[in-house]
Amino acid sequence: MPAAAIFLDRDGVLNKSIVIDGMPTSPMTADAVELYADVPDACRRLKAAGFLLICVTNQPNIARGIQSADTVHAISIRLAVELGLDDMRVCPHDDGDGCHCRKPKPGLILDAARDHGIDLAASFMVGDRWRDIDAGRAAGCRTIWIDRGYAERGARADLVCQGLGDAAERICGAE
Repeated sequence: MPAAAIFLDRDGVLNKSIVIDGMPTSPMTADAVELYADVPDACRRLKAAGFLLICVTNQPNIARGIQSADTVHAISIRLAVELGLDDMRVCPHDDGDGCHCRKPKPGLILDAARDHGIDLAASFMVGDRWRDIDAGRAAGCRTIWIDRGYAERGARADLVCQGLGDAAERICGAE
């Protein structure tokens, strides 16, 4: 039987984004990562409900030369260990690179689904930006938008939640 997964954006869902002029940016070091208070318990609850937890994150600062791939990897390792994530998928590209993995394209999700035998229709994409929601829709997942009030267009998701704890409550309550 195929597995179900919760695909999680990184910055703004698992850890706090640094918001500059209304737009979110990534923490610059692993030590600067600050988890939302509800995230560890939400991850435990989702894992206990039988979901794989897979982080799918755009990290264009690598392509822009602002952040090293090693630093992004260190952040990924920290989150994976602390939260018990099953996989971390990172797109290191910028919009102009034409890759298949940069959200709103669904490549990160589709590749993880193939590698882990995931039933996308039974899975959720949880994100805080329209790119996350569009990628989840394109992949065939149900979508949950965490509205952090950024100065960009909103998202048309299946559910809007206050944070990952709220999302876990709604997902587990729906099972």
